[in-house]
Amino acid sequence: MTWTVDEQLALTATQAVVAIQQGRLAATDYVATLLARAAALSTLNALTALNMEGALDAAKRIDALSAAEKTRLPLAGLPVVVKDNINTVGLQTSAATPALENFVPSSNAPSVQRLVDAGAIVLGKANMHELAFGITSTNLASHAGPVRNPYDPSLIPGGSSGGTAAAIAARIAPAGLGTDTGGSTRIPAALTGTAGFRPSVGNGGRARRYHDPHAVVPISRTRDTVGPMARTVADIALLDGVIAGDTTLPAVSLAGLRIGLPAPLWEGLERALESVARAAVARLAAAGVVFVELDMPGLIELNDKVSSPVALHEPVDDVPAWLVANNAPVKTVVDIAARIACPDVRSAYDAIIADVFASQYDAAMHTWRPQLQQLYDATFNTHRIDALLFPTTILAAVPIDEMNGSSTVTIDDGETLDEMAAFLRNTDPASNAGIPGLSLPAGMTQDGRPVGIELDGPTGSDRRLLAIGIAFEQILGSLAAPAL
Repeated sequence: MTWTVDEQLALTATQAVVAIQQGRLAATDYVATLLARAAALSTLNALTALNMEGALDAAKRIDALSAAEKTRLPLAGLPVVVKDNINTVGLQTSAATPALENFVPSSNAPSVQRLVDAGAIVLGKANMHELAFGITSTNLASHAGPVRNPYDPSLIPGGSSGGTAAAIAARIAPAGLGTDTGGSTRIPAALTGTAGFRPSVGNGGRARRYHDPHAVVPISRTRDTVGPMARTVADIALLDGVIAGDTTLPAVSLAGLRIGLPAPLWEGLERALESVARAAVARLAAAGVVFVELDMPGLIELNDKVSSPVALHEPVDDVPAWLVANNAPVKTVVDIAARIACPDVRSAYDAIIADVFASQYDAAMHTWRPQLQQLYDATFNTHRIDALLFPTTILAAVPIDEMNGSSTVTIDDGETLDEMAAFLRNTDPASNAGIPGLSLPAGMTQDGRPVGIELDGPTGSDRRLLAIGIAFEQILGSLAAPAL
């Protein structure tokens, strides 16, 4: 059959794979359409590099397979974008920072390789907040530029995986990979009307769902993880199943499903965003979901004792270890810091170089983080809930600050907040506890800004959490494509 461009752009990842497997859509045609889309929307700055020749060659190889061979590939011909801090063979891995702008790894990250082995095609590398140390994706490096939100190019798309989210929302790609340390897959998903997943990390070892050692430009070995992003939760589940080798999805009935509403994460919300989130809860309640109001005392305070000591001490060792393991052109944190373009990232690296949180690290890891994990465990068990639900962010997308890359933001009645702290408030606790989190679209504000809601579950509940997300998106629906 002949597909129009609009029909191809509307395909979800799952739909595209089925169409290619069944021979109704040629992978070469689909890849060519998306490459053209990327070129036409280059002013969004969603990508740092396009894999034009490599993607078309890979598509030709998929088209040359027999029907039976395509069927055995769960991602046959699926184009994906990969965040520019995740290792990709033959393509730059710059982390959107000048010191690494020409660096090309010798191998793929394991998560990328599993997608490729399943038939996926890397369309290009996605722009990001420099070195993943921010939530705006306002990249000030000369080779990139600020990622723009497809729903309003004057607004941030969130970060640090903003390029992946923007490319997916703009229909440049149906799916992709980001990374998440404190909210970097979930925040941009919320701000761009897409879905973003942070898999279980736990305390490492078998509790860590994805294993990508020395394959991602790091912040924190305790908190970092690769995470899939897409337009639907079903597509997230497709990618997660391939990466983790676990494709089972438990049956979920909304009738009687118990979901907790943690009070600390429902406070201080932008009114326009809160209205959308509350309406989503009402629709889910009407479908049979039982919502349980929870206090979770001490949640924010415990998180604050863990967050910066881990995220700003572990790079002291983790960044040089990645540089050496990958034979990068620079070898030290000081080498990286010397060429940082964004003032907010430079400030973070100043703290890393000075190791200002060294004295707080042991307590963060051995006292406060276990207490945070115990709080979550007790909450899930005592109240017999399957997941927590709350707005992914406390406010919707705000204007891009093209001078500094980060700034303050004002909510409703004039309260001024630090931009990064505001956007991280609701996503950061799950990151520090190591539990899985999923952001999915809840709707849009009256002025057209997407709003996301997040589901967090116990460590290891990833597939059940995704199944709940799929059930929720069937009630809440998806957002209309941005007008581009």
